[in-house]
Amino acid sequence: MPELIDKPSRVTAAGEPPKTIDEYVGRVNTGEGGLSIAHMRSPSGWSEPGQRPEFDEYTVVLRGALTVEHENGVLEVRAGQAVHTRPGEWIRYSSPGPEGAEYIAVCVPAFSPSTVHRDE
Repeated sequence: MPELIDKPSRVTAAGEPPKTIDEYVGRVNTGEGGLSIAHMRSPSGWSEPGQRPEFDEYTVVLRGALTVEHENGVLEVRAGQAVHTRPGEWIRYSSPGPEGAEYIAVCVPAFSPSTVHRDE
């Protein structure tokens, strides 16, 4: 039988200025460890520390643009585009543009603070 997910849980975000994370599926909202699905809204000028996560992350940008730094360069992911980052890759997300960014992030397995491995 289908299961309604009535509402997301607000999750504390890394980086400055603060961004909004609403987790629909994942360890916090549903107890799901196999994947997480979250709706993110990052303001103009937001950036977070680099990371080397243990999970795949699929990100679909809905509005604005997300900058993804990686060991070999930088990707600009605009509304209507997506990016896939793989486990063990160093990445750093930011939204320096005037609109910030609104996006959906899917992590497989689910996002966990213990498996994201943020830079100090």
